[in-house]
Formats: sequence, C-alpha cells, structure tokens
Amino acid sequence: MNIQHFLDISSRNHSHLCPRQILGVRLGLAGMNALGLEKPPDKKQLLIITETDGCFADGLSAATNCIIGHRTLRVEDYGKTAAVFVDVNTGRALRIAPVLDIRRRAYLYALDETRHYFAQMQAYQTMRDEEMFTITEIQLTASIEDIVSHPGIRVDCDVCGEEIMNEREVKQNGLTLCRACAGDSYYHTPVCIPSHEMELDTVE
Repeated sequence: MNIQHFLDISSRNHSHLCPRQILGVRLGLAGMNALGLEKPPDKKQLLIITETDGCFADGLSAATNCIIGHRTLRVEDYGKTAAVFVDVNTGRALRIAPVLDIRRRAYLYALDETRHYFAQMQAYQTMRDEEMFTITEIQLTASIEDIVSHPGIRVDCDVCGEEIMNEREVKQNGLTLCRACAGDSYYHTPVCIPSHEMELDTVE
C-alpha cells in the first residue's frame, strides 16, 4: 500500500510529519477498509469520532477526508489514539485502536534504526494492519441522529441569551438552556469585585 499521498496531505497541513500522523493515516485507512469502503464516501456516509486531537487527528483527516467543518469528524477527547468509524447509512460502528504493544512491534520492524521516534515513523508505514490494530464492533450510547443532529436549527438560551445550534439545547424546568447554563460547563466566570468596593476594604 502506497500511503505517501496521504502523508503529504497530513504533513502539509501540519507543517511536519510525525509518527502519530502516520498512525492516524494507517488507522483511517484500516477503519474504512473494515467498513468495506475503498475510498472516502460522498454525502457524509462516514462519521469518525476520534478519541484525541492533534497530529493523530490530522492523519485521520488526510486519509478519510472527514473534517470537523463538514461535521464528519468529531472529537471525544479521551487522550487515546483510537477512533470510532460509523457507517451512517447502516448504523454499523467499529472502534479501531492500536495494539497495546505497537511500539515494541515497531522497533522489531526497524531493527536498523536505534532512535525510537524514527523507528516508529519507518515501521508504521510498512506494518500489516493486523499487527497494528484491534477492531471492535461497538454500539453507540447515543443514536446517530442525536450525534449528527439537524444543522440549521437555532434557538436562544433563556438565561444567557446566546444562540444554540444543531439541537444542543437542554430542556430544564420548562426553560431552554445552553449546556453551560444547564450546569454542564467546561468553564466558569470569576466573580469580579468592583474597584470602589476594593478601595473601601483597603481603608477599613
């Protein structure tokens, strides 16, 4: 298998080439192959959920043409170089992950290279899929319809007033809320003390 074209795409988008990009390319091709897809399909048939971002995700995108902008690539950040491949038409979902000892196997594939980083770069381009990955049939905990949702639908949060797209609102106590106002937020706003109150505290 000649993967150089995909490596060129990934390295161009990432400004360099590294082992995780190569791993992403190989895993992306393995995932499509496991679903019986010879090439990236049209019309958003393939949905990929990657379990990390960064270099690995760039490699996945290069091989599969799935990107966040097309809503065909989603990130669930578990910090793992693994991904779920979903055939949207059939509902079939497969999780592809590196074998646990993939680095050790890579070093055996590149015995002439003593530098681990470059041994991985060399080996990940030539190892067989069955030596690199595990493939597990899975069931998603949410329906494909809920994950993909319906683009173009917009509502406003009853608390902060900000617009919510793609049916990501939460219904709570009769209100339509964004996830942050519903309590499911990755940030909080610090309480600011007005400057004049700080001056009074200093005087006291």
